Amino acid sequence: MSNLNRFGWLAAALLVSFASYAAGNAASNAGDIEISGAWSRATAPGQDAASVDLTITSKRAATLVGVSSPAAKTAELHSMTTEDGMMRMREVKSIELPAGKRVNLSESGYHLMLNGLKAPLKEGETVPLTLSIRVGKQGVVKFETMAEVRSLTETNDASHEDEHMHMHMHMH
Repeated sequence: MSNLNRFGWLAAALLVSFASYAAGNAASNAGDIEISGAWSRATAPGQDAASVDLTITSKRAATLVGVSSPAAKTAELHSMTTEDGMMRMREVKSIELPAGKRVNLSESGYHLMLNGLKAPLKEGETVPLTLSIRVGKQGVVKFETMAEVRSLTETNDASHEDEHMHMHMHMH
């Protein structure tokens, strides 16, 4: 019986070690990516779409490949360009996040688009977002963050850039 007991303890110790190793890897992935300054403007009556700006810094080369939010029917990655004096918005499949480079979406010509809002966005509220980021060979990692809803007239300024929004990581 004592051999069986020793085996049980050994198996439990190995399981705990593996769980710690897996959690450590997940934590190191989370530490490699920082999401900050997520925000959106409040929406006007009848408006059913909103754009979100945020900043992502990844220690390793990564790619933003998706976004979702329970506040909207769909969410997309968009690029903004000016062609022939007109602003054009297009959906893109991914946004590159070079290693060690701070990428502010709006400064880089991008934003997240929330379509089919389930309720108006009101100043002072927050909007939950889940970002899907492909990190090297690790596969796609899901990050949850909150976008602050600011007034309709708000512009992105440096005072808000240093605000780091709370995020959680979930392996996909």
